Amino acid sequence: MDFLNPLLRRHPERVKADVEIYTWLTCPFCIRAKLLLWWKGVNYTEYKIDGDEEARSRMAQRANGRRSVPQIFINGQHQGGCDDLYQLDTIGQLDSLLAQRAG
Repeated sequence: MDFLNPLLRRHPERVKADVEIYTWLTCPFCIRAKLLLWWKGVNYTEYKIDGDEEARSRMAQRANGRRSVPQIFINGQHQGGCDDLYQLDTIGQLDSLLAQRAG
């Protein structure tokens, strides 16, 4: 089905970034954020932190105190939550972030 990617304006071959996302299984915002990442062709690392207060504290440390999920990091830089991710896409900055190799 890769032949459909250009028709759908999907370019997974352009994604070079390391993406991490902290989630809860039943969180609708987490599902929505993961859907956008999937659509962009991102292979991300998911940390499922349901009920794990220690993991949530680690996430909050990395996310400038934010304890809500999802929290998304691109190349180690905190990008925010679901709405922030969609805002980056809307203003045309998400693709360029995803195209940058970590390092």
